[in-house]
Amino acid sequence: MERIKALLSKYQEIINYLVFGVLTTLVNYLSYLLIAPLFVRTTAPTVIAWVLSVLFAYFTNRTFVFRSRLRGMAAVKEAGAFFAARILSGVLDVIIMAVFADWLGLNDKIVKLASNVFVVVFNYVASKLVVFRRKK
Repeated sequence: MERIKALLSKYQEIINYLVFGVLTTLVNYLSYLLIAPLFVRTTAPTVIAWVLSVLFAYFTNRTFVFRSRLRGMAAVKEAGAFFAARILSGVLDVIIMAVFADWLGLNDKIVKLASNVFVVVFNYVASKLVVFRRKK
């Protein structure tokens, strides 16, 4: 039991990121599913779903995953770095959707799931290495 506790403690950040990453992906995917029928192309619903999921991700990552305690201007800079990194992953999402769903005609719901896998990996690396890195 102690070994399990030690492992959970050691990998708590990754476990939390996976849990909230799944929830963020659900926010993104379900938002997309609700919004997509209103549009002909995937760009607008992808962007709207991205905005909703990024807002959710920022607050959950800051609070539960990386446990950031920054305040004032440092918190503003942290938020700016977070949203800048997410803009890159949002562009990646839009490009993947446009190429594979709009241009090549693949099922947009399947493409959206595949795109989310790439986006989650990119976002974790960006958050860990750039946004919420711990100062030594």
